[in-house]
Amino acid sequence: MIEAADTVGQSLGLEVWCDDEAGPFQTIPQPGSSWQPEGDPARQPHEYLRDGTAKILTRFHPADGQVRIPGTTTCPNTVLHPWLERERTAILAALPPLLPTADPSRAAWERWLRGLQQPITLPAVLPPRRVLLVLDNLAGHKSVALVLWLFAHGIMPLYTPVSGSWLNMAESIQRVLKSRAMAGQHPTSPAEIIKWFEEVAAFWNANPTPFVWGGKRAARRKRQRDRSHRLSGSGATTRRPVRCPKGHARPK
Repeated sequence: MIEAADTVGQSLGLEVWCDDEAGPFQTIPQPGSSWQPEGDPARQPHEYLRDGTAKILTRFHPADGQVRIPGTTTCPNTVLHPWLERERTAILAALPPLLPTADPSRAAWERWLRGLQQPITLPAVLPPRRVLLVLDNLAGHKSVALVLWLFAHGIMPLYTPVSGSWLNMAESIQRVLKSRAMAGQHPTSPAEIIKWFEEVAAFWNANPTPFVWGGKRAARRKRQRDRSHRLSGSGATTRRPVRCPKGHARPK
């Protein structure tokens, strides 16, 4: 079902977005490789302070590779839900008009419930579908108020199953950004961690790499034929390798 969101959803005129939360990231020395003179390896301080943590709220659009990652030091539902609603409202406002082939029927919604062990109860009145949203199955993502808000705005939530986080392509972009922002660094405050992630995301968005669903075993040979580059964290692939640009320095 989630694989079909990427391969079939766009042909139906639907936008596919992925949500996830990364972290918490601590203010401690972070592992990572670096270039050092022979016999003089990089050393991390043996004393440091645990001065709070930071979390990154991730909104990812695989079709063009754009990512939005505001940071926060705490992420209860009172913080998460307003952010989700603000972001989704902005996305809906920027959507193109519905395609003439768009199906406004109730069956168009119900097709995304097939095969679920615990189907979602759809409300009696439904607007045309506009967005397919892939997110994990945290209890906060399934609150009645939030789910009804999604339906009322034409958004169909697709929850990843337990131990199925690899189905969410936001996992891959989070690993890419974490490596570029945190590897080998020693943050001293949550604000510094958030600043690094935002700077790296801005650099990524200047020349983003679209992600293409790669599946798992069934598509292994096809990926090889197409010379796709598999990403860690999910089943996503790219058409070109994701490399750290030459001369790009990580934030200090």
